[in-house]
Amino acid sequence: MKGLFKSKPRTPADVVRQTRELLIFLDLHSGSRGGDAKREEKMAELSKNIRELKSILYGNGESEPVTEACVQLTQEFFRENTLRLLIICLPKLNLETRKDATQVVANLQRQQVSSKIVASEYLEANKDLLDTLISGYENMDIALHYGSMLRECIRHQSIARYVLESDHMKKFFDYIQLPNFDIASDASATFKELLTRHKATVAEFLSKNYDWFFSEFNSRLLSSTNYITKRQAIKLLGDMLLDRSNSAVMMRYVSSKDNLMILMNLLRDSSKNIQIEAFHVFKGFPAKANKDFQFIVYPRLDPHPVLLEQNLPRTIASPTQIAIQSETPNNWMVQNVPNDGHQAPQHHTLQRMQNQSSKH
Repeated sequence: MKGLFKSKPRTPADVVRQTRELLIFLDLHSGSRGGDAKREEKMAELSKNIRELKSILYGNGESEPVTEACVQLTQEFFRENTLRLLIICLPKLNLETRKDATQVVANLQRQQVSSKIVASEYLEANKDLLDTLISGYENMDIALHYGSMLRECIRHQSIARYVLESDHMKKFFDYIQLPNFDIASDASATFKELLTRHKATVAEFLSKNYDWFFSEFNSRLLSSTNYITKRQAIKLLGDMLLDRSNSAVMMRYVSSKDNLMILMNLLRDSSKNIQIEAFHVFKGFPAKANKDFQFIVYPRLDPHPVLLEQNLPRTIASPTQIAIQSETPNNWMVQNVPNDGHQAPQHHTLQRMQNQSSKH
């Protein structure tokens, strides 16, 4: 007879509904201080529910996630704005529950219902949530959690486009240079994801926003006095410019004398790592150069090659002076020029120098 009075197991949809009710309670009683017994009880129950949601989506040590359970959970989660409540209430949760909630949100971005990514449709209709997540970088307590959620959300191309086209993009130049290393690194990871994941969208963004974007990028990131900021920036620049989908942007960038000078300064940097990253971008100048670039390089000492003194990393080549010559418009050579001018010069093709730099 005892079994007749056993409570019925909760379905995934039940867990979501009860979680939503607890989040509503927490939101309405946000002003309550510690010591409120009822609130503490609700908080403990909420933490347990969020942990159970994570277990359903990810499975546990004994079993894999069940597809049907994940579908039920996902449908219910996005049906009644549970995602909004969870994001808004995240600052009020304890640290472990925040971590669980972050993992739940991340997993939901991949869940399909009837071959559709429900999260993408929901976020398109609730783009203000992206504003909330981005602004989270200004709050040390939740920055890393919101940042992780944001990177999962911009897996959806339409959501990434929204962020790229918003005024928030300009804020990232501040977030990347925040004094807190962990938050700055997280913002940098999000910035890179925005500018590399969705190729066509990124190419369109860079073309439309070329002037202000690269002005900020050059002056604030590539010229930063912070080693980490500068190194991450030059590596990201290479990832963007050397991507085939950004070829038009690349041609525009390498046709600028000012951009060339920035690269030359980075090749002189005291850090060998920055020198090497700069060289990967720099070799795109001769490799992609058009007549405008040649006009910049050659007139100074024409008909002789321009001498670029001690600019290439010594880990790649160790010339006292470096000369760039063009045998044909698409066949550039990098030549070592000896100090005294008497020894025979040694030639290194760009391909060979690329191979050498890849070893470091």
